[in-house]
Amino acid sequence: MSFNFSFLKSRFAALYAGTFLALIYFCIDWSMQTTFRGMSFWELYASNALLALVLMLPYMLTRKIWAQALTIGIADCALVANLMYRRTYFTPIPPESYLMVGNLGDFTASVTDSLHWLDLGFPLLLAATVWLAARLPGARYPRRWRAYLIALGLLALVIAAGLLAKGGFSKVMRKLSSSCYYNTTPVQIYTPVGYLAYTAMETEDELTPEVAARVDLWLKGKERLRPYVGLPDSVAPRKNLVVVLLESFEGWLPENEIDGKPITPYINSLLKDSATFFAPRVLSQVSSGRSIDGQLLIFTGLLPRLHTIFSTKHPANFYPTLNKALREKYGTKSYIFTCDRPITWNQQAVSPAFGYDAMYSRDAWNLDDMIGRPAKLSDQSFFRQSVDLIRKGDLWPDGEPRLLTFVSYSGHNPWLLPDEKKDPDFDLHAMDLNKRFADYATMAHYTDAQLHIIIDYLKSRPDYDETLVVITGDHEGLAYYRDEIVAADRLHLVSDKQFVPLIILNSPVGGQVDEVVGQYDIYPTLLGMLGLDDYPWKGLGQTMLAPVAGFAVSSYTQEVVGDTIDVDPALRDNILGARSVSDDIIHFDMLRGRFE
Repeated sequence: MSFNFSFLKSRFAALYAGTFLALIYFCIDWSMQTTFRGMSFWELYASNALLALVLMLPYMLTRKIWAQALTIGIADCALVANLMYRRTYFTPIPPESYLMVGNLGDFTASVTDSLHWLDLGFPLLLAATVWLAARLPGARYPRRWRAYLIALGLLALVIAAGLLAKGGFSKVMRKLSSSCYYNTTPVQIYTPVGYLAYTAMETEDELTPEVAARVDLWLKGKERLRPYVGLPDSVAPRKNLVVVLLESFEGWLPENEIDGKPITPYINSLLKDSATFFAPRVLSQVSSGRSIDGQLLIFTGLLPRLHTIFSTKHPANFYPTLNKALREKYGTKSYIFTCDRPITWNQQAVSPAFGYDAMYSRDAWNLDDMIGRPAKLSDQSFFRQSVDLIRKGDLWPDGEPRLLTFVSYSGHNPWLLPDEKKDPDFDLHAMDLNKRFADYATMAHYTDAQLHIIIDYLKSRPDYDETLVVITGDHEGLAYYRDEIVAADRLHLVSDKQFVPLIILNSPVGGQVDEVVGQYDIYPTLLGMLGLDDYPWKGLGQTMLAPVAGFAVSSYTQEVVGDTIDVDPALRDNILGARSVSDDIIHFDMLRGRFE
């Protein structure tokens, strides 16, 4: 079959080009709200070319320009609606929401506010397409159903082959949706139609009485086997909470030295204070959600979901949190500071769900000192600008209760610290050490040196005595490099387990917990130290203000870490069952209505 190149100057070609460009324009507009990473996938262009061909069916049937213009217009409306929904709710429109158009009458102002000047590109493209098509020949060209169907089939085969090579449609979509940087791209790469198909395939089943009974039974067992313990009546709780989440900061770093030089001299000095509470062996229990899972564990006492990321799949759930508990008791306002973009891990949706009053993210800062790959604001500049913002504004008037969360970045792999920022007295690269180990420890040393910026500010405040300061890693840092680094560690410093440290300054109860605890144990511990005993949600973990079980379970591998020899089998089974219970709780939004 020969191809007539004059066909490229037909109405069909003009209308097809206009349809395809509208879809690509949607991808560009979406990228401007999220990330342009999706635009680098060949599948994006192939899948949108296929969808554009499908949308040409009305013209193939009628040979009328108006029929295709109407089709493009309807598609444009659906695309713009998704863009507007994204601007408000941070996700594409879920399938069930298409059936709730009547609700728009109650939210006219919100709809208007979510429009953007870029949306004008759709009607302009449509007008240009119709104008061009009307000036090109059309009737003298046959419908060419054979060529049309062959093109459809070839494109479908190419896309199907690409999906099969990566494990299939569901696996590919789940992987993209579970990625820190790509979770917003599925709707671009495989089109809104593909996203709807995947969502339909992944439809949540309904909560059954059997599942509800199993969760209730587990919670009752947890209350009996691991009862919540608060502070003694004679000890005054703290009213303010400041949480500093150090990116990828591991538990073996504090109190260790390399060639007689401490890795974390500043943290070491904080540990000498009798009012410091220290737990060096907190098992990192994050899953594929990484940093956002760390926030889930610490602020809600829940464990991450088994096969998806809570922040992208369930951002609208009700989450009982430390933020909400403090607000109920003290009227506390909460603020989160991060140098990431709001879309990272869908933080922009999770923050209000957790009860934060405001989030200060990448756009809030002067990007004057960048570190890492991709480059983001250095810990030094981030901490300095955050403190300056608090000092200059009215974020924290003296005497008013606050919860502040700082999410650092410099410790992120691949730990690229510029030479001018390295401590000349801590030159690990001049020693015979594994390079990744040297890079990681050098960056940890740098971050440790910047912590004083926040701590000095807090200690200068008249209400410091009422402020609980938590310093911890959001998750472990060495990831798949761990085995390599442990094998090369002739100094025997690096733990083969995924521990993060928990350092609590100005704690009402000082001391050290050397046993293994879980990251989800931080939540009930902070409840007690903040005097929030009356808050009904106590989390799934166990407070460290009481004797601990001495072991925890990894969310990555389900490995039991710690000593279980003398543990009551019922207690062990209860702890082992926590992950599946947490999965059901988040999956079915089971805390809504119980703790609202």
